[in-house]
Amino acid sequence: ALALYFPRKEYLENVYIDEPAGTPLLHIHALKDSQEEVAHFHLCQNLIISRARSHENNWFQIKEKAGLLYLSKSLDREDFNMLSVGNWMPLSKVMLYVFLSSHPFQEKECDSATRTTVFLSLINATAPACSSLTARQLCFTEMDLSFHIKENKPPGTFHQLQLPSVHHLCHNLSISYKLLAAEGVPFRYNETTTSVQVTQRLDREERERYELIAKCTVREGFREMQVEVPFLVNVLDEDDSPPFLPNGTDTADAVVEFNRKEGTVLSTLTVYDADTTPIYPLESSRKKYTGTIITDDPWISETFRVEHIFDEIHFSPNGSQVRGTRHEY
Repeated sequence: ALALYFPRKEYLENVYIDEPAGTPLLHIHALKDSQEEVAHFHLCQNLIISRARSHENNWFQIKEKAGLLYLSKSLDREDFNMLSVGNWMPLSKVMLYVFLSSHPFQEKECDSATRTTVFLSLINATAPACSSLTARQLCFTEMDLSFHIKENKPPGTFHQLQLPSVHHLCHNLSISYKLLAAEGVPFRYNETTTSVQVTQRLDREERERYELIAKCTVREGFREMQVEVPFLVNVLDEDDSPPFLPNGTDTADAVVEFNRKEGTVLSTLTVYDADTTPIYPLESSRKKYTGTIITDDPWISETFRVEHIFDEIHFSPNGSQVRGTRHEY
């Protein structure tokens, strides 16, 4: 089974007419299950075009070990007309898949379950002048800076703040970044590479969500512009913590009196699980934990039953809010 994974489910980027071959478009990262793994990236050769058409990919390539998606051929107006639904449209959206493996890809190997989706907006215009772009456009793409990192996995780089295409085209601008975060969070920004790393293994039962701020400063001569956007990290659960009982009590006494009506609750037992949250359909959660009356007496089995209800609750370890489940039997 492949253990490498993408910290994002999808990526977005714009591609303009006549951008030269070799123009870098975006940087894709992978995180590891074990420190020894080496990530290899691969593109499937078909572009998925609007309205479910597909076309052979002649324009985009990815560096197998670096994860850098780039233009391998300039996209001219004839190409745009061919890839767009109609040449009257100013924009056409295409989709391609980036696959991930811990070993070099074989020719046409595109059956890996580990993949992410790249949505490219093909724009029927040449790239705008850098001086006409806002600070937001120079610093960040249209994507939300939202990531998913699995708990208990090794540290690693999962994002690069600097936009490859802007850095490639806008030589007269100075663009710098900072990652604003509370003291002690397990993330580090490298000013030299503009990359963001998770610095230690995460524990979802300790903290499920980190909310940081990415700050960008653009300098052009004596002019300076700044922009800030949310930078969010969600920790994905691994189901590594057992359920627990309040006060350690794993039994409950039941007193049965005569003439009790059907449906009378005789006893309850509560179980907490900080590791998982209710999943749907509800029957899937019920199957995970079952309540059973252990008896050899058929009358007891026919007369009594265990009902299971559950709901989502929140725990607060270290002052942060973590979701979990309360099961009542």
